[in-house]
This record gives sequence, C-alpha cells and structure tokens, in this order.
Amino acid sequence: MLVRCIRAFRPGGVLYRAFATVRYHQRGDPADVLRLEADDDVSELGPREVAVKMLFAPINPSDINQVEGSYGVLPTLPAVGGNEGVGEVTAVGSDVTRLAVGDWAVPMPAAGFGTWRNVGKADVSMLQKCPSDIPAEYAATIGVNPCTAYRLLRDFETLREGDTVIQNGANSQVGVAVIQMARDMGVRTINVVRERPPGDNTVELLKSLGADVVVTPAVLGVADDYAEAVAGLPPPRLGLNCVGGSIATSVAKQLDEGGALVSYGGMSLRPITLPATILQDKGVRCDGFWITRWTQDRPREEREAMIADVAEMIKSGRLRSFLERHRFTQFSQAMKEARKPYRSRKVLLDMSR
Repeated sequence: MLVRCIRAFRPGGVLYRAFATVRYHQRGDPADVLRLEADDDVSELGPREVAVKMLFAPINPSDINQVEGSYGVLPTLPAVGGNEGVGEVTAVGSDVTRLAVGDWAVPMPAAGFGTWRNVGKADVSMLQKCPSDIPAEYAATIGVNPCTAYRLLRDFETLREGDTVIQNGANSQVGVAVIQMARDMGVRTINVVRERPPGDNTVELLKSLGADVVVTPAVLGVADDYAEAVAGLPPPRLGLNCVGGSIATSVAKQLDEGGALVSYGGMSLRPITLPATILQDKGVRCDGFWITRWTQDRPREEREAMIADVAEMIKSGRLRSFLERHRFTQFSQAMKEARKPYRSRKVLLDMSR
C-alpha cells in the first residue's frame, strides 16, 4: 500500500503544509490499489461549492468493500476512499447559504465525497451540517451506524416499553447503538454474538451498555438452552439481521406472531432461508433497510432532525461508541487494524493534528 507522509515545504520562504488524499484508480485489494496523492485544489470554489478540512474519518467495512468493488454502490473512478467523516468548513461559494465557515459538515450517504483526505471541496448538496457541541470523533461516525439503529427501532414495529428485540451481529457498531437506544425506550434486547476467543470481553461490554441477554448462535439453535437464557422476556416483536445465513433463520424462528425480520446487512454472504411455517403460520414479515436508500427517499429536513436527535443522545451520554484513533499519516497501520477479526472498536483516522 503506497501511503506515506508528505513533508511540509517552504516555497518563497513561507511554510506550507502539504496535504494528502488516499485515492484508488482501480478496484481490488486495498493493500494493492490505494495510493497517496495530492489533495484537491480548494483555493477556488464554484458558486455552490464548499471547502472542508477533514477532522476525523472512520474506516468502515463498507469502505473496504467499496474499494474491493463488492459494495452496492460504487463511485466513479478514480475515487477517494471513505464515505463517512466530519470536516470543518473553511470556505463557501457565493450561492451557499446552508453552510458557513466554521461549521462542521458530514457527507450525505453515498454522495461520493471521499473522506480519507486532509482537505477537499464538494457541491453543497453532498454535505450536511452537523452539531459541533459533541466530540468530533462521534460526529465523524454519526451518519451511518447510529442513524441505521435509530431507523430500525422506529420504522418497522411500534415498540412499547417492555417489548423485546432480538438481533445478530450485536457487537457491530449498529448493534451497540441498538442496545443503547432500545434501553432508552424501555425495550429489552436479546443479542447474538459468535463465540469469542479466550480473554475477549465483548459480552461484558454489551451488558455494560444495557444488553439484557447475550447468547451465541449455538445457544440460539438449541430450544431448551435458548428458553433458559431468555426466561422472563416476551417473544421479540422485531428481529434485526446483519449476518444472513442460518443465524438469520434462527433469529426469525424466535419472533412473536406477526413480528418483523429486518435485514440491513449480509456479512456471511449467505442467503436467508425461511421455513414456510414462519411466514404462513406465524405471519412473520420480512423487510430490508439501507440508510443510503432511506436518505435518497426522504426530505433533507427529516435527516437533519434525525441527526439532531442522535447528537442529543451523544451529548447527554446516552449513546456511546468505542473508537480507536490513528494518525492519518499512519494510514497503512490503521487499515491493517480495521481488517482484523473480532474487533469491538471502530478505527478512526485523525486528520485534526
């Protein structure tokens, strides 16, 4: 992976910082195709353009999939890596009224504004103002995972205090947000995580956030063991799937009559197979969710209200994330960390220093 630190230079005796952008010109293994190149020239802006200095940007699994070419939406090449992050507005075009210098801005999902860079510019329609009274690290990750959890708990079932939700991939960033948001709603959670290596503290971590029950797929697949684990909880009204395959089937089998199974990912790359009895006899409904599609179909004002609501949860301490910061100049190491299995912390690139 050709990523290196660009030195500062001193033309005409004045010290300038040389910036860098992580770009790819073809799809493939990130270690082979990512390149460090010069940032966009932001000295001149069109009437609708906004210049930003990036502060933080995560490395998400979907970002890696996009570089590899296996994601649902692929940018035109050459492309800048990364889809999520937060930047500070440094200049605006003459027609821009929605953003001002000093504002924090986050990219709209699938807008095509790559975030693995120091500076950049984009049409104002590609960016959205973000509250600046929360930690910048949290602002960098507010638009995808927490918002996905927010919508999953609101758009498919009318959940009431005392209801139960079951989810697989519970240690994912969406899963962690679901646990905390459900706790605030008075909704109980049954959380499925795969077997962990010795010394792993995932179960304790999830319970510290409010998880009521944490089980492995092995327990989920044995009726007596599962019944013992969830004793005292009503059958779940809502099932959330980000894995697919047999684990998704097992989640669906636990749903109450008329419940809903919502898929928002498929990390196993395996199809979901549901017995006819689940659909016919129990009336379980199946649906799917993708925050990118939701954003495209909804008014900007509705997304802004959601971002504000999630930001308030963060500000009040009701929503926590587990993040691991890496200097942007150490991108290669950050990418290696992001691709390791059994991670509980999101890798975050720090461009603020």
